[in-house]
Amino acid sequence: MNRVNLWNTRSLALGLGLVSVMFAVGAVAQVQTDTSVSHGASTRQVQAEKATVVSVNGNDLIVKMADGTIRDFPNVPESTRVNVDGKQLGIHDLQPGMTLRRTITTTTTPKVITTTKSVTGTVWYVQPPNSVILTMEDGKNQEFKIPKGQKFNVNGQMTDAWGLKKGMQISATQVVEEPVTVVAQQRKLTGTMPPPPPPPPPDVPILVVVLRPVPPPAPVETAAAAPTPAPATLPKTASELPLLGLIGVISLLSGASLRMRRRLS
Repeated sequence: MNRVNLWNTRSLALGLGLVSVMFAVGAVAQVQTDTSVSHGASTRQVQAEKATVVSVNGNDLIVKMADGTIRDFPNVPESTRVNVDGKQLGIHDLQPGMTLRRTITTTTTPKVITTTKSVTGTVWYVQPPNSVILTMEDGKNQEFKIPKGQKFNVNGQMTDAWGLKKGMQISATQVVEEPVTVVAQQRKLTGTMPPPPPPPPPDVPILVVVLRPVPPPAPVETAAAAPTPAPATLPKTASELPLLGLIGVISLLSGASLRMRRRLS
């Protein structure tokens, strides 16, 4: 029973010592690493936008896009500059009616980063297929994780982690290719001042007022009215019949009055 406990104690101590060595040597790396970068063909995309300034209120900018939509850009930074006729204008220099053009150039470049790691050493401990501890040229031990499918060169023979034995002189090379895409954007903001008002058409006359002295009016001569000639004969204005009737009525009344007087006398 004591021998079993002693053996277990020694195994535990050996395991702890192995773990301590693995952690101790893990911080010292003697691996040759070579990195190279290969570039692919770049693609370029240009996006252009056009807008007209509607209003500027403080740092808030309202513009009308080319498609007629209204867009609001609040809190435009003071560092924003617009190239207008060679002058760098800020947000407070913009005026309604100005035309703004924003050009965004996006360049996409594919790259492949190739990392080559080479190591040479003597096998001190191997735990296939996960890790191996090698004794390096400086006499220190270092642990390496074994990638899947990794091969080792042992005296000119290629083998995997299962073929490694303690004391073997091995060398290994690991090549890792990592494709990456680099995207770069360049922004350019330009503008033009609002156009001046158009001149009048050539066929429309321009009103010109010229003050000239006005001559006094000529005297008006009044002509004497010519006398109206008298008519040669008087116009016939009435008939004699009414007069005769009146005389007859008077005669009848006179005769009637005489009769009544005679009767009364």
